[in-house]
Amino acid sequence: MAAAESLIDLQEMALSDEKDDVDSLPSSSTSDVYSDADSEAQAEWERSLEQLQLILTMMVVPWMGKYFGRKFAFWSWAQYMEWVHNVEVRWTGKKAFKAAGAAEATAAL
Repeated sequence: MAAAESLIDLQEMALSDEKDDVDSLPSSSTSDVYSDADSEAQAEWERSLEQLQLILTMMVVPWMGKYFGRKFAFWSWAQYMEWVHNVEVRWTGKKAFKAAGAAEATAAL
């Protein structure tokens, strides 16, 4: 029985030595390792979103507003002329009309 107890004591000492070795290692969690890369990626993502927002607000939205505003103005003028003055307005070339609208919208930019 004494031999069995000494064997158990040796196993417990070996386990405690392994725990001590692990406890003595410097602790660095995975969140510390990935936090720098994540913060850099997050900052780059925010810069990309800001650039996209600037492109939309400075270029795309004004151009689309100008293009569709002119289309609505021509349509509303035609509706007004037909309603008040009984004049039928026809667009002879729809492709030419659309191209002219796009050309006029981009001319002032």
